[in-house]
Amino acid sequence: MSKRDYYEVLGVNQGSGSADLKKAYRRLAMKYHPDRNPDDAAAEEKFKEAKEAYDVLSDPQTKATYDQYGHAGLDQTRGGGSPGGMGDIFDSVFGDIFGGGSRGGSRVYRGSDLSYDLDLSLEDAVSGKEVKIKIPNLVECGSCEGTGSRSKQPPVQCQTCGGVGQVRAQQGFFSVQQTCPHCRGAGKTIADPCRSCNGSGTVRGSKTISVKVPAGVDNGDRIRLSGEGERGQNNGPSGDLYVNVVVKKHAIFERDNTNLHCEVPIDFGIATLGGHLEVPTLEGRVSLKIPSETQSGASFRLRGKGVRSVRGGGVGDLICKVAIETPVGLTKKQKALLQELTESLSSNTKHSPRAKTWLDGVKSFFDEIM
Repeated sequence: MSKRDYYEVLGVNQGSGSADLKKAYRRLAMKYHPDRNPDDAAAEEKFKEAKEAYDVLSDPQTKATYDQYGHAGLDQTRGGGSPGGMGDIFDSVFGDIFGGGSRGGSRVYRGSDLSYDLDLSLEDAVSGKEVKIKIPNLVECGSCEGTGSRSKQPPVQCQTCGGVGQVRAQQGFFSVQQTCPHCRGAGKTIADPCRSCNGSGTVRGSKTISVKVPAGVDNGDRIRLSGEGERGQNNGPSGDLYVNVVVKKHAIFERDNTNLHCEVPIDFGIATLGGHLEVPTLEGRVSLKIPSETQSGASFRLRGKGVRSVRGGGVGDLICKVAIETPVGLTKKQKALLQELTESLSSNTKHSPRAKTWLDGVKSFFDEIM
């Protein structure tokens, strides 16, 4: 497959100077760097393409060859291989962000991401709210004011790596670049490390963050707060904070996506004769009509009394499932009246159609096995 024009890759004109080339490359590297796009093969290819383009155009000799002969001229002069020195080019341009440093810059590291479980009531999850959370984090050491030095003197250049944060080790025919063991990639060392932070300039602490919870979040949703994670090393970028939503169990309602479910107990009389009940919703009480001869387990749907998802769409429904309660603590008179009613009902099977169907099924079952 033919390669794209290098100027087109960087999005610059052929007459662009070194500053414009460097600026364009930094922008693309920030966007497509593998650390920011894990497991994204397409982004990785674009990152490599940008590195190759900048490697050629930033060198006056290879740029002149490319301007006159294009890719074919480069292939001929390099024997068909890809431009070399990509690691050094990337470090010199972008080492202050992604941890380069082979040309005079100390290695920096992005801070770790943090995770926090946020307990919410169903009401708060549905309506949304702003909450303040306290998270453990690395904070500036108070003893040394973040310098890492007991005397608060600035660090000095590492004598082992010369301030680049890396050293080269010879392994047979190969030269391997490694993080400097003395300064651990910082490129600088502290003569009198602070005892409180051991020279790191940071100690374990905590900070309070305000989190805006959008309306409609559900159990398992995550809220990402960019840059609120651990501080990066050597002025590297901070990580992110991921707030995991945990909706506490509700005393009345159960949520199923945008619908709410609840069980409504009703007495024998209302189930038989019908009537109206007041049932709770998240917006207040509403009247629910119970038709006569309602059976236990019947469900009734109240439109628009559910939840609107954080992802948009319509409002769900409230589904009320009735459960007929057996009367308890009856007086002698009530028991006598209930006995009279039971005898009256049992004399005519039309009052209990389900029971008759069930008894017929039982009789048929025993007839078959006898």
